[in-house]
Amino acid sequence: QEGTKVPSKKKQNTSVVISDLLHKDLLKSEQENWNDISPTYKALTKRIKEKLEELHNTYTLNSGSPRMRFGENVYFEENGCIFLAKADDDDGNADILFSTEDLGFSDAFIQRIRISPDQRYMAISLKSENSEEATCIIMKLGNLPVVEKVIPSVFSFEWAANDVLFYTTQKNLKCQNVFMTTFTYQKHTKLVYTEQDARFFVDLYCTKDRRFLTINSNSKTTSEVWLVDCRHPFESPALVQARTMGVIYHIEHRKDQLYILTTYGEPAEYKAILTHNYIHRINLVASSGKENWQLVYALEKETKLVDFEMFSDFCIMFLKNAGHLYLNVISFVSHSVQSIQLPTWACEFELESHPEHTASTCYFQLSSPVHPPKHFAYSFKENNLIEQAVQEVPIITNCHTTRLLAKSKDETLVPITVFHNKNSKELHRRPLLVHVYGAYGIDLNMSFKEEKLMLIEEGWILAYCHVRGGGEQGLSWHRDGCQHNKLKGLHDLRACITLLHQLGFSQPKGTALAAASAGGVLAGALCNTDPELIRAVVLQAPFVDVLNTMMKTHLPLTTEEQEEWGNPLEDEKCMKYIKSYCPYQNIKPQCYPSVFITAYENDERIPLTGILQYVQKLRKAALDHASRTSKKGNWIPNIILDVQANGSHCDSSWEQSLNE
Repeated sequence: QEGTKVPSKKKQNTSVVISDLLHKDLLKSEQENWNDISPTYKALTKRIKEKLEELHNTYTLNSGSPRMRFGENVYFEENGCIFLAKADDDDGNADILFSTEDLGFSDAFIQRIRISPDQRYMAISLKSENSEEATCIIMKLGNLPVVEKVIPSVFSFEWAANDVLFYTTQKNLKCQNVFMTTFTYQKHTKLVYTEQDARFFVDLYCTKDRRFLTINSNSKTTSEVWLVDCRHPFESPALVQARTMGVIYHIEHRKDQLYILTTYGEPAEYKAILTHNYIHRINLVASSGKENWQLVYALEKETKLVDFEMFSDFCIMFLKNAGHLYLNVISFVSHSVQSIQLPTWACEFELESHPEHTASTCYFQLSSPVHPPKHFAYSFKENNLIEQAVQEVPIITNCHTTRLLAKSKDETLVPITVFHNKNSKELHRRPLLVHVYGAYGIDLNMSFKEEKLMLIEEGWILAYCHVRGGGEQGLSWHRDGCQHNKLKGLHDLRACITLLHQLGFSQPKGTALAAASAGGVLAGALCNTDPELIRAVVLQAPFVDVLNTMMKTHLPLTTEEQEEWGNPLEDEKCMKYIKSYCPYQNIKPQCYPSVFITAYENDERIPLTGILQYVQKLRKAALDHASRTSKKGNWIPNIILDVQANGSHCDSSWEQSLNE
């Protein structure tokens, strides 16, 4: 119509250019600020670096990497090389099959290894610190291993048969295509599955008996599985159960029966389901639908299923309840369930990669932030837990592990795991480092870190707050802390820190808070609501601008993240709710704790612009407050941003993390 103004493209382009220039100016000024500040810490940095290298050499290098057992052969990875040894060889003889350096991938680390059933081929994914995407290299094994094929931008891969590899490709943080490639007479590659829904992410898995390869399409709340029969890998995949909103399921197979781990039914926590026997492939879909699911095992209340492993006569469940780890062993022969207690210090499991389906022993590692990985084995025959000694690694004996429960605002009990030196006196005078995450149903990372052990040795107290939004107490624990329940995670964190101080673990002026990625939401929110509880905050690639990020649909993760944070573009109530806790939106002139942030220039998950604007706004608010109040002893917090040119989102090699 006449008089209607047509938006000028020139104007739009100008705003993009201005925003780009603003970003560059902010980045430059932060880099200059960092260059001015960092020399202050030079002597301290040198001492810490030497101490961490010493701990790394003592514990991590000697603890041995997880091993893959294939009959009499054992495959393992060390220092960027893959070795092959004989299971009964006690002399340490091993052949090198692959070296990242020899192939010109010296800056990459090995992420995943899969050996073909006949051990003639080996597929490896290599990932560099600067990229989210990995490269898959297929080696033909023999007297002289050679590179058979290189596939870029691969996420997951599995062998369906001796020379048939299925793999998924990753683009813009999404995995939506599955391909099949063959290596013998008729070498060819074809697309076998495409996921159309942007909220779903596809990965691959092989059942423990290698009977089926599963194509798993998962959103944050819903899943769908397609089966590839490994005896007939060229036939089309068969659907197990069409996706049902809110139902997650995973597939295992044993003796012609499908075992399904699913959230279907009440309560919406994981339970093991058995489907009816199926004889022919053609009947598979008909006999595996939900109407034929029969309950075998249900989790106890507030229990997290960490992992499970299927064997020919047993299934072993790795479980967590209020921070305690234990095993449940299900016998398919006696139809019994046995519970096995684990050491009280244990916080993390890692299964030894791909133990054989017929094995009579399950091998795994246990660790904690301050206990290096220790090898254990559970023998089904002997029905006992065996601790496997590695002579070179000293045992940590001077660290005390305590588990507490804090009462949150709505009376919910929130678990806390605390570590401190047994010899520490007057704990209220000791510095305390609190850790939080609370998102996506993911547990706080409690694997071994050299710097955590160093802090314990130097008299620090470490506390891990298992707040809602994380997955520590099952799926309901996550549901209670996402979308319109996000503030519950903040109430939980406040309750945890308050209880720690009440019980005499440090005091506010000696308390620091650490968080990474989405943990930055709760840490940043606490800085706004209760800055007096903490003196310092350390954030790694933090998510601090929830509202603006969730409004930008062009970003790769926005659509799938709506299941975690909500959709502020279409729901005004949701927009107001996000605005009420979003760290960036709620900065105000007040006395903030000191803040140290590490960010990555190439981070595809957390846009750097949001972090730059957050730091600028926070610094201005702190200075405004200081200029308004001239109380005696008034202090201006240090607000420091270190932007790393290398590295990608919270995923770094030992060298990179040492520098950080």
